[in-house]
Amino acid sequence: MVWRGRRVAVQPLSVTGVSLKQTLQQEAVSTKGVRGFLFPIIFISLFTFTLSAQAAKEEPPAEYKIPPDAAAKHNPIKPNGESLGRGKKLYGYDCAMCHGKDGDGKGDMASDYKSVTDFTDRSSLKSRSDGDLFYIIRNGKGQDMPPEGDRAKDDDIWHLVNYIRSLGKK
Repeated sequence: MVWRGRRVAVQPLSVTGVSLKQTLQQEAVSTKGVRGFLFPIIFISLFTFTLSAQAAKEEPPAEYKIPPDAAAKHNPIKPNGESLGRGKKLYGYDCAMCHGKDGDGKGDMASDYKSVTDFTDRSSLKSRSDGDLFYIIRNGKGQDMPPEGDRAKDDDIWHLVNYIRSLGKK
C-alpha cells in the first residue's frame, strides 16, 4: 500500500487471532440471519395492524340516542327579540363555522363532516324537540359535532335553540 508517497506494508488486523476479513464475513452472516428473522415479523406486524385499522373503519357508527327525559325538556326562554339576538351572537361564535352564517349547513368546516344540518330547511328540525336540540348542543353528536359541554350556561343554550328554530322560518 502507498501512503504519503511511501510504500508501506499492511498486515491484516487481527483480534484474538481472527483477521478483519474473517470478522466482517462473520458479521455479514449474522446480520443476514437477524434480517432474515426480523423481516417476516415486521411484515406480519404491519399487515395485521393494517387489517385491524380497516376493520375499525368499517364498523357502522353507534346509533345516536337522546335520553327521553332530555328530549322532554321544555325551553324556559321565550323566543323574543332579546333571546334571538343573544342566540345569534352565540351562533356566530360556535356554530356558523360548520352550519354556515345563515344556517344553511355550508360553513367553512362543513366539508370536513359527513352531514351538517341545514337549519333553513324546516323539515330538518321538524322531528326534533327543543330538549333534543339542547341535549345535542350540550353533549355533541358523536364525531360529527363537538359538545358545548360546561362552557355555556343553560340559558345560553336555550337562546341558541330559539335562534336555530328561527332560521327555519325565514
